[in-house]
Amino acid sequence: MTTEGVRTTTPATATPAEGPGETRRTGKRGVVGRLSWGLGDQAVSSLINFAVGIYVARELGVTAFGVFSLAWLTYGVVLNVSRGLATDPLVVRFSGVPEAAWRAAAARSSGAALAVGAFLGAVCLLVGLGLGGDVGPAFASLGVALPALLLQDSRRFAFFAAGAGRKAFTNDLVQGVALVPAMAVAARVGTVAAFLLAWGAAAAAAAGYGFLQSGIRPRVTQARGWLREQRDLGSRYLVENVSLSGASQLRAYGLGAIAGVGAVGAVRGAELLLGPFLALLMGLSLVTVAEAARVLRQAPQRLGRFCLLLGGGQAGAALLWGSALLLMPDRAGELVLGDVWHSASRLIVPATLGVAGAGLGSGAAAGLRALAAARRSVRCQLFASACYLAGGIGGAAAAGTVGSAWGVATATACGSAVWWLQLRTALREHHRNPIPEVRTT
Repeated sequence: MTTEGVRTTTPATATPAEGPGETRRTGKRGVVGRLSWGLGDQAVSSLINFAVGIYVARELGVTAFGVFSLAWLTYGVVLNVSRGLATDPLVVRFSGVPEAAWRAAAARSSGAALAVGAFLGAVCLLVGLGLGGDVGPAFASLGVALPALLLQDSRRFAFFAAGAGRKAFTNDLVQGVALVPAMAVAARVGTVAAFLLAWGAAAAAAAGYGFLQSGIRPRVTQARGWLREQRDLGSRYLVENVSLSGASQLRAYGLGAIAGVGAVGAVRGAELLLGPFLALLMGLSLVTVAEAARVLRQAPQRLGRFCLLLGGGQAGAALLWGSALLLMPDRAGELVLGDVWHSASRLIVPATLGVAGAGLGSGAAAGLRALAAARRSVRCQLFASACYLAGGIGGAAAAGTVGSAWGVATATACGSAVWWLQLRTALREHHRNPIPEVRTT
């Protein structure tokens, strides 16, 4: 086991046959290749999430879509628990290590993710059975689907840690293909619970294919050991991840209580319109943390620039996409979202600004993760989450659904500023006191 801040691979050096210029060109091609597979994988993931949300919105209407959105947001909380405890430490400490070390860590990490899914899935199942009504069956079905969803997500993390983005991309394609017949069956049933079970079934197919790709079985019996050994990072990443998704969940509950479940559906509809970028932010650590860790090992002086390009690129792309959405005619919007379009279209501007602010901050977050500056990143995330919750619920109390959206946009801008201030300080500390590299054994 390594300690916080200690990186586990040696820096890359030029071979005798390569000069420094050739080495830099080769390194840039490697970065572009890995990021390209990462962007491709996130594009597939975005399309899957977008397709599921759009299909449910069109088939079930705004109220049922609000129930689906509550289950979806709960999944986001559970996913971030799994990532914080199981897979974020894997990406930080086992990106680019020898294959034997990676395989052992990936087996234990996926075992921990599966254990988290089984435990929290059982909790959701019991809660759903106790609630009844419209919401209860949705939560019960989510509980059944969670183990497969979290196992498939852990496979993607493992592949990106190994620099095998092509395999993660293929795995998501398998999920997308499996989703087509599963959704067709769910549409015949016509309930939120059926769509959630279909989503979980497609994830189970992709998780099974992940075993064929890697030959790595999840070691559930070693989950406790993994959590214990990675607790210095895992505990902080857990707090960091859950504070963000928990704030989203509480905002949804608060908005539903203040403005009704339909308001939750409207917000989710606006998020679906920005789906490619939200999915990219959710899966950010799949690619960018591992890549930032490589930049830190090979050229630490370039980490700040890498993070700025990363965050600025995402923010700019989100603004361009949002501008295009403003030009979308109502007929096209209704074709995509059905009845949800009319309420969601009013939120495009604040939702776009919120995503752009989050994208800018995510560049700094990737840098702090690569530096293993978990204490700083936890402080940033707690501050950003508090702002998000206050802005979302306070805005809802002041001006309903639109006010909530503008409150969140303001909160993400404040949070992004704090992320960058903390990264600047952490980079200065690292340059003054660089941590020596150690070899894995």
